[in-house]
Amino acid sequence: MTTVMGICRSFRDRAFARFFHCFPCLSDPARRSSWGLKVTFVMLHLIFVGILFVFDGDLIEKTKKEPWYTALYLLLLLATLVQYFITSSSSPGYVVDVMRAVNETNVIYQKSSMASKQPASSQNGSLNVVIEGSQSGRNFQGSNPSSWTKLVMDMYPPGTSIRSCTCSYCNVEQPPRAKHCHDCDKCVLQFDHHCVWLGSCVGQYNHCKFWWYICEETALCLWTGILYIMYLKANISRPWWKDAIMILLLIALSISIIFLLLLLLFHIYLVLTNQTTYELVRRRRIPYLRRIPERVYPFSKGICRNLYNFCCVRSSIYSLEPLPSSQELEEKARPYTCLDILTCRCC
Repeated sequence: MTTVMGICRSFRDRAFARFFHCFPCLSDPARRSSWGLKVTFVMLHLIFVGILFVFDGDLIEKTKKEPWYTALYLLLLLATLVQYFITSSSSPGYVVDVMRAVNETNVIYQKSSMASKQPASSQNGSLNVVIEGSQSGRNFQGSNPSSWTKLVMDMYPPGTSIRSCTCSYCNVEQPPRAKHCHDCDKCVLQFDHHCVWLGSCVGQYNHCKFWWYICEETALCLWTGILYIMYLKANISRPWWKDAIMILLLIALSISIIFLLLLLLFHIYLVLTNQTTYELVRRRRIPYLRRIPERVYPFSKGICRNLYNFCCVRSSIYSLEPLPSSQELEEKARPYTCLDILTCRCC
């Protein structure tokens, strides 16, 4: 018996070793879990949509008469799945990548300055680190080099200890709004949250993609729910178990729709005020946000500019936001007047 079990275990180990040799991307347990999650996600969509086409004969007839209706629905399904994979595979913006790019450009600039009088931006112009702020706004494009440590410390108030803004896990200096993600084991710029469904963080570089994915997923669930209700309302004699399956799926779909709508509205609020989920939920635990009143949004630049920065800024730009000065916070905390509304101060 022991010999048989040993042979089976040896055969299983050889089979797994051969499988991982053919598919090395699945040898990592984290990657296997991520791919398993993605397969489950796709299968859930196919089940909800597939059962509808299998059970609903009227939908098939409608497809024959009005193919554009079903084509639009399937196109939305495809767009949602594509957007999901784009979002899950995109980088949220890791601090270590920006730090490496800044330090490499600094080294290139120093070498080029010793070799010639030409600025380094002519040789390495792809890097563009933008430090926002009305008083300290400036670009770092190689012609104005600075080490990463100095760059980060300039974004904090004078007298800030470098130890207080250094990540104890990554050992890198964190700019404001960055946070270490324990699931990804990296510091993320403008950390929002770690999404279990995506298997990655939502940060500065993929927050917009994540928002569009929520929009498409919400629209798809609403459309699917409408088709389920139309099927159940049709006066057609059919087996009871079909109705039972459709009702159970509709209940699960309704819960998903409520959750997605609330999530979509919540992230619209975050975008309009230039906040992140982490900053809103953990505001009292973040040192530079503790003394700021609840109704004051320290990083907001107005609704219009917040929307523009969220939707239109190129992903190749590393956008870093310094902490606002006391004068800027006083201006943001000032109550709105009729003149402020007429002059579109909120925008």
